[in-house]
Amino acid sequence: MKTPLFSRSRSTFRMKTACAAMLAVALSAPVAAAGDAPPVAKTVPVVDTYHGVTVADPYRWMEDKDSADYRAWLTAQADASRRQLDALPGRAALAERLRSLSQAAGNVSGMAWGGKHLFYLALEPGRNSARLMVREGGTGESRVLLDPDTVSTPGQRQAIGDFTPSRDGRRVAVNLAAGGSEQSVLFVLDVASGKLLDERIDRVYGGSWTVSWLEDGEQFFYVRNPGAGSGLDNTRIFLHRLGRPLDQDPVVFGPGVPPGMVFEAQDYSYFLLDPGSRYVVAVTVPGVSNQRHFFVATLADVLAGKAQWRRLASPADQWFRGYLAGDHLYVMSHEAAPGNKLLKIDLAHPGAAPALVLPPSAMALDDAVPARDGLYVKGTVVGTSRLLRVPFDGSAPQDVALPFAGSIRELTASRASAGAWVKLEGWAASSRVLAVGAGPTRDTGLLPPAAADFSQIETEMVFVPGADGARIPMTLVHRKGLPRDGQRPTILTAYGAYGLPREPRFEPMLLAWLERGGLFAVAHVRGGGEYGAEWHAAGRILTKSNTIRDLVACAEALVREGHTRPAKLAVHGASAGGIAVGGAITERPDLFAVAHDDVGMSDLLRSETTSNGQANVGEFGTVKDRYQFLAMQSVSPLHRVVDGTPYPAVILTTGINDARVPSWQPAKFAARLQAATSSGRPVLLRVDKDGGHGAGGTRSQRIEQFADVWSFFLSAMNEPGFAAVP
Repeated sequence: MKTPLFSRSRSTFRMKTACAAMLAVALSAPVAAAGDAPPVAKTVPVVDTYHGVTVADPYRWMEDKDSADYRAWLTAQADASRRQLDALPGRAALAERLRSLSQAAGNVSGMAWGGKHLFYLALEPGRNSARLMVREGGTGESRVLLDPDTVSTPGQRQAIGDFTPSRDGRRVAVNLAAGGSEQSVLFVLDVASGKLLDERIDRVYGGSWTVSWLEDGEQFFYVRNPGAGSGLDNTRIFLHRLGRPLDQDPVVFGPGVPPGMVFEAQDYSYFLLDPGSRYVVAVTVPGVSNQRHFFVATLADVLAGKAQWRRLASPADQWFRGYLAGDHLYVMSHEAAPGNKLLKIDLAHPGAAPALVLPPSAMALDDAVPARDGLYVKGTVVGTSRLLRVPFDGSAPQDVALPFAGSIRELTASRASAGAWVKLEGWAASSRVLAVGAGPTRDTGLLPPAAADFSQIETEMVFVPGADGARIPMTLVHRKGLPRDGQRPTILTAYGAYGLPREPRFEPMLLAWLERGGLFAVAHVRGGGEYGAEWHAAGRILTKSNTIRDLVACAEALVREGHTRPAKLAVHGASAGGIAVGGAITERPDLFAVAHDDVGMSDLLRSETTSNGQANVGEFGTVKDRYQFLAMQSVSPLHRVVDGTPYPAVILTTGINDARVPSWQPAKFAARLQAATSSGRPVLLRVDKDGGHGAGGTRSQRIEQFADVWSFFLSAMNEPGFAAVP
């Protein structure tokens, strides 16, 4: 892949804002729906009681996502939305401009070293899907190892999810997923011949940590759900030898192994290995928690099936990332460190206390990679990246200079060589892959500069007073010299979950919005990681309302400072950001002309029933706890909708194969908004029948969604050339 209790009642506030919104709608031109209206969703009485509180759920029937009724309704919604979106004036021209801009830049991702070779995914201009590439020696010519289009079949598009090269670079383990799904089948590719071996390991779910190769290049550990179900529940770590039947692979860690160790169903474990270490470190993640279990054993004992795992830390120690280098484990910890700190643990001396390597500072530590000459540590300062080198010999950490302020989107290194490679980009600066740390910084040439001209685009960061006095950072991206005349068509976006900061990202298609005088704003709301663990904790479970309030405060500031006005303001949130956008439009429907809820979480009270619901309890709460339930109900978008309220125009997007936020979540929210709104503005549910939560999507899928959403925005804003069809 891939977001509590309000301190005041909303009822009186909503009554006032609803009246104001009715007046605003009466004075502005509402978006008129073109063609047939979306079908009305049936309601079936269902009532739940939580801690003495009754909650109606008339759209519960949608949760049977394979039922004929739901499929028929969803198809009719998709068809109605398609007719309306295709009829929007200006959409075709906008799509063509987006298509042109999307070809202005390629992209690389997942950079990883195997021996002397660099492996990566490349999406070149003119191509629709990313291909697996190898750059031999790191400086030679790149060649294609696997094109997912060659293994796709009609109606079953394949995408490369993640991959892991062996340490000698002779082989690569590749996860292939169908139709946007995040559950993969693991294959092994021979690098010299480019051919797939006979290995087929299904029910693999995870990122690059799914596979850990051993030194011989013939064996690897892998993470798999051994049952018939999907998702992360009850996963185990297995050991595979190439050519061995899958049913003979032993379980080496997880529920049942070792005997006596307690695991919860949602615990997900993976191994840390290092070519110079005799140890294996097991990291167990309780759901999506940022506090984890750490264990250590010798590699020889693990391979012999007699590992004696020694606990290094429990979640109470607040360790959240680990990096193995020889006999030492470096860990990042939140404990008494709002911006995080870096510790060093001597695995060869169990009684030794962790040494403090990097104390807490204004920089929030985020990630790291070990190289031959030290640990390269990435941090952020309000979303802007910094890079440090921590020498293994204990000498003082050193700043690694970067050529411009932006975000490090990729960080990789090899234990066999000094230095690191970074992919650096900014809101208005195209991605570059740089070799840093060992000698002068140089551009590797792996990623050519984008052809899109952002020379007239500038960025600035402002600070907005929150409802409780907190200073909320907000990034503004716009054309130089843009007047503050209150007329700027504006997109305001937010996320605010899991402690993830919103960092600068280069998107060439954004120029299509900016060049017409539009403004793009990012609200760095609480729940994210802009200021480390403290900022995350201030927008999580019982304090989740801060995420919504911060977004509303940023919207109010955009209007107050003359950047835009409500009739020209769009709000966007994706995935966990659906809580923010859903909360904002139900808190202040008068403040926005239009909203985009993209694969958004919408029904928090039923989220625990989904395949990864238990894993998310640590982030959003559980209905089993009275106070957490009340907090969840107060921010759950579905449960904030009030009948007869003039809501803005809304487009909700979902993918049929979404395993993280199943399609019935945005579907329920769409049905509820369609039934409740009194504004006459459309509420559309856009359905991608070959999509999931976003991973594995093609270039054309992204172009089409951008075209649909932005033309819908511009129509709702009554922008020239995009006036709604009567």
